[in-house]
Amino acid sequence: MSYTNFAKIYDELMKDVPYEKWVRFFEEKKDKYQFPVQNILDIGCGTGELAILLSKKGYLVTGVDLSEEMLSIAFEKVKNAGVSVQLFEQDMRELEGLGTFDCVQIVCDSLNYLQDLDEVKTTFERVSDHLTENGMFIFDVHSIWKMQNQFNDQTYAENGEDVSFIWHALEGEESNSVVHDLTFFILNEKTEQYERFDEIHEQRTFSVEEYSMVLESSGFELLDVVGDFGESEIDTAERILFVARKK
Repeated sequence: MSYTNFAKIYDELMKDVPYEKWVRFFEEKKDKYQFPVQNILDIGCGTGELAILLSKKGYLVTGVDLSEEMLSIAFEKVKNAGVSVQLFEQDMRELEGLGTFDCVQIVCDSLNYLQDLDEVKTTFERVSDHLTENGMFIFDVHSIWKMQNQFNDQTYAENGEDVSFIWHALEGEESNSVVHDLTFFILNEKTEQYERFDEIHEQRTFSVEEYSMVLESSGFELLDVVGDFGESEIDTAERILFVARKK
């Protein structure tokens, strides 16, 4: 997938994402399960919004993302925020050489870009390699309910002043998968004309039982599973959040 153009408007599209809820959820579970967290590895950090919030809370944060373009924007945002966040370009399936952390997180459905359970297991094993003993692992995924009810051949559109888009969520070939066919129109301020670009993003999710099984086989103890930050039942939640401990 390409993020060259997508990275430029990512924050605009994600402006309603409740990053503060992730911070509260993390701190609630950290306290509940008595994790002594000082440093955090944020995998799939995107443009750095969550990493910056955590850094402002006093945590030592390292961000990793596959997209050079996302990291370039994150670097500028970190500098402008006056915080210290280290940023690295790596694939979550091939993490190496980053040291160990008290907590690793993969949020905002980044894990759903993995296309099979083997890739999920490989990623969980790399996460384990970068966690301290008894370290905290927290991640979220799209629910199967969301795949079947909101990403099943649906079309969404938004007509903004500077950015407009048409988003076709097409059912993927694999079970519980989606192909996001995106067309964007972005205002070029210099020419005062709109420029079009297209991107394809593919995501897939698995059942709570399957994620739990892979966690167990990768050396983790599952501590908690909730829907929508604890606001919904798992069966009808859009987002499923997991909390685990490295054994």
